[in-house]
Amino acid sequence: MKHEDSHLSDQELLLDIENELTWHDEKLVHAHLDTCWKCRTRRQELETAIADFVHSRQQEFDSKIPSAAGPRALLKARLAQLVASEPSGRLSWHGLDSRFAWALAATICGLLAVVSFLVRPGLNRSRKPATIVSIPDSRLTPGAALLLSRQTVCAQANTKNKAVPVALQRRVFEEYGIVGEPRAYEVDYLITPALGGADDIHNLWPHSYSATVWNAQVKDALEDRLREMVCDGSLDLAEAQRAIASNWIAAYKKYFHTDEPLLTHRQERIQ
Repeated sequence: MKHEDSHLSDQELLLDIENELTWHDEKLVHAHLDTCWKCRTRRQELETAIADFVHSRQQEFDSKIPSAAGPRALLKARLAQLVASEPSGRLSWHGLDSRFAWALAATICGLLAVVSFLVRPGLNRSRKPATIVSIPDSRLTPGAALLLSRQTVCAQANTKNKAVPVALQRRVFEEYGIVGEPRAYEVDYLITPALGGADDIHNLWPHSYSATVWNAQVKDALEDRLREMVCDGSLDLAEAQRAIASNWIAAYKKYFHTDEPLLTHRQERIQ
């Protein structure tokens, strides 16, 4: 590890970003980051570069996924051919010769394989809305924060979530594949502006209002708790940002000392 009067290397910063430091080295790195503006800036640059790289690679990968339209069209054409060849105009498995039956079965298997590949978790941005309820996709929403000091953050009003422009909301919903009921979601800041969160699409995600107990209202309570701790000096700003960006539910359990979300007055009104 570096001495206190020098700067952290990119390797040390990358190991910290990937959570691969030992407990002892992690303490030293975070202690240095708390007092070194230059290293905090460099860490943010590395995190942004990693997020941009992952984002571009995912887009490149998605563009290479084969479309299901081709196999589906081929299957429909062969079924139409089969129906036309039957005197009654009805499809009958008994009327299939063995070669055509095998060809049809192979086409169906191929179509199913393509569809399975397209909906396999982790390989496609597009998901069913029901799965986007608690934790954002770290590839799409790693979190982004402004380089602000604790004094600057705490001198500002507790703005919570700012209004997100409609065009940007649409981009967020499109990235997460939500086409059904967008009104059921809040376009949420992963790192709240009240903790220095940036107005960046990498810091935004669709958070369900009610599809899970770990909903947007529960996260609001965590944001208030973290801001209070940062502003009274009991929690470092960078640590608060890391906690809420890496796993806000784990952070809630840690700082509220509970395994279940507490019932707030706002939730009581909703129920």
